[in-house]
Amino acid sequence: MADRARLDQPRSVRRSFRGRRDPDPERFGRFAESTARFLGTATFIAWMTVFVVVWIGWNMPYGPDRHRWDDYPFIFLTLILSLQASYAAPLILLAQNRQEARDRVTQEQDRDATAQANADMEFLAREVASLRLGLGEVATRDFIRGELRGLMADLDERDAEDDPKD
Repeated sequence: MADRARLDQPRSVRRSFRGRRDPDPERFGRFAESTARFLGTATFIAWMTVFVVVWIGWNMPYGPDRHRWDDYPFIFLTLILSLQASYAAPLILLAQNRQEARDRVTQEQDRDATAQANADMEFLAREVASLRLGLGEVATRDFIRGELRGLMADLDERDAEDDPKD
């Protein structure tokens, strides 16, 4: 009785040769998305149509005598299609939810990028405005030329007034 495991003691850790992998929480989501993506293709519709036509063709009461596993009201086919639809609908909804979450993250990133771009544009507009104001106070080449011409004219007038030869 001393060999029995006690309930108040933890079990010893058993070592296995197989490494334990951590489960990937996104694995089922990726499976759901790939399944939903396939269910929305023409390939799936074509294969499903072929499957149903073959099923009905094989199980019709007309034609050669052979083993039929689903007679005319095709109850088993209805069950299979209902089962397929009952699994497809939640997978499609899960894929849509994941896409909505990705879209929400993308919209937030776009909103942040737009806000940053607006802030940058406002900063640049303020800088351009301050440069324009600063340029209004800076002497331009034409202004300096005009001032120099005026000074030259004033000097010429003074020289003319100071010159007794006239």
